[in-house]
Parts: sequence; structure tokens; C-alpha cells
Amino acid sequence: MKISNNILETIGNTPMVKLNKITSEIRAKVYAKLEFFNPGASVKDRMALKMVEDAEKSGLLKPGGTIVEGTSGNTGMGLALAAIVKGYKLICVSTDKQSKEKFDVLKAMGAKVIVCPTNVPASDPKSYYSVSKKLGEEIPNSWYVNQYDNPSNSVAHYEQTGPEIWKQTMGKITHFVVGVGTGGTISGVSRYLKEKNKNIKIWGIDTYGSVFKKYHETGIFDEKEIYPYTTEGIGEDILPKNVNFNLIDLFEKVTDKDAALYTRKLAREEGIFAGNSCGAAIKGIIQLKNKLKPDDVVVVLLHDSGSRYIGKIYNDDWMKKMKFI
Repeated sequence: MKISNNILETIGNTPMVKLNKITSEIRAKVYAKLEFFNPGASVKDRMALKMVEDAEKSGLLKPGGTIVEGTSGNTGMGLALAAIVKGYKLICVSTDKQSKEKFDVLKAMGAKVIVCPTNVPASDPKSYYSVSKKLGEEIPNSWYVNQYDNPSNSVAHYEQTGPEIWKQTMGKITHFVVGVGTGGTISGVSRYLKEKNKNIKIWGIDTYGSVFKKYHETGIFDEKEIYPYTTEGIGEDILPKNVNFNLIDLFEKVTDKDAALYTRKLAREEGIFAGNSCGAAIKGIIQLKNKLKPDDVVVVLLHDSGSRYIGKIYNDDWMKKMKFI
């Protein structure tokens, strides 16, 4: 019998699908890597499990311990799956800009959720970075994950996601496109792909209000670039150690409005019910279409499921409130 011993063994080996209508103005072939086929409905399942397993091996995470992490929601879900199967407690610290659905799902999976204000600097004691780190220091027998700087994040994608993409495209991939948050996905995948073919282009999708694009182009961390934005899961007001800027060929910014509209277009034109950052990634490719040739093979990684955004992106009242429609 071909049966998994637990839910964690179903992580990975997600499908790849050709995009048709939404990318009709792009000359190249565009394929979507559908990461919401993971059991936790996002790409974060991969690195969450890897970080937990590596922490167990190193002794940082001990039996019966408490996992503490700052998360926009998806990493928390991956950690919840690992915590349930392996017998740990989980505390997720997040921000008030995240969708209610994310918090509801985490609570349903047994996690304790602490919500912090979005519009404060990372160094502020009230920020979700500071709160999660402090909890990890204060709670007995706890482990603070720190996905932003934890090298296991990137390694998971070097070992799993990159090889899957290479195999699924039979090595014909010419461009890899993905939204950038912690940097683990883009850095791990790009390291693997560039080892296979150094000519493969890596494009990171950023959002307005994030520091990535300017830092990549100038080496300047400009605090004037930082301001609130609604797109979830990508962009940062810090420079995570997992973002290897040397492996990324360019960053492209996409507006909150376009990210939302193209997320909805994905559902209505391709039948792909994906999350907020996925629309940003698609719009980013369209904005860069003049850099693509007919023979190019573009793979865009779609992070998560639309089920996490029912009350926002897929809600007409919220879209009207934001003046997106």
C-alpha cells in the first residue's frame, strides 16, 4: 500500500501548471508551481519542517518544548503541522494587517496566537519581531525559530523545491520568479538552479513599502522606503540573512492594488485559487514582459491558497474599501 505515515510525509512534490489567459500578452511560456498543494496550503510547509528537524538534531528543540515564531501566517501553519505530529506546543506572533482567516486556522490547529501592531519599526518592543524573540528567551524549554535568519529555511528549498522545478521543466527553465519575504525560497531555489545553469535568471517580486529593490540596486538600506502596505507575505522592513542578494538578478515592485486584482484574475481566468502575493508575482512578470523571448521558459512560484484571503482579496466590500475596485 502506498500510504504516508503522517501528514508531514505529504509535503512537497507539488504540481506545475501552464498559465494561458492571464499571461497571453507574454511571449514566453509561463508555468506556475502550485505550492498550495502542500498539506498546510503553502510553500512554508517545506522550510517549517526542515527548521524543526534541524533544531531537534542540534538540541535546540527538546521533547515537550514550545515553538515560538513571528509569522504572517503560513510559516505558523507549517510549524503547527510539525508541532502536532511531533508533540510540541506552538506560539505564533503576528501582525494586525494579516487576514483573520490565517489566525482562525492557526487557532484551529492548536496554536496560541498573539497579534502585534503592523505600523511600528522592527526594533520597537511592540513589533512582532521583538515580541517573538522575547517570548523565546523567557519561556522555559522554548525555541525561537527566527525564519528570517535561520539557514535551514533556505536549505529546504535548495534540497527540495529547486530540484523539483529542474526536474519538472527537464532543465529547460530560463527564469524563476517569486515574491520575496524571508528570502528562503528565492535564495534556496536560485542557488540550486544556478549550480545547474548559471544563465538562469532569478527575479524577485517586491512591494511598495519594502526595502528590497532599492537595497539590491544601490546597497543602501533606505528607511524612507518603509511604509505600510496591504500585500501579505512579501516585502520587508529588515534585511533577513536568508535573502542572498548576489543570487538575485533583479527585483520588481508591484502595487497593492495590482497584487489584489491579479490574484482575483488568477482565480477567474485560470481557475487557480491562490493567495495575495501570487497575484503580485504574476503582475511582476507582465511588467517585465519585454525582457522575455518566445523560447524562454518561466517558472513562477505561487506561495499559498486563496482560502487565507476570503475576507480580503476575495471580498468585494474590502476591495471597495481599499479603493481597489
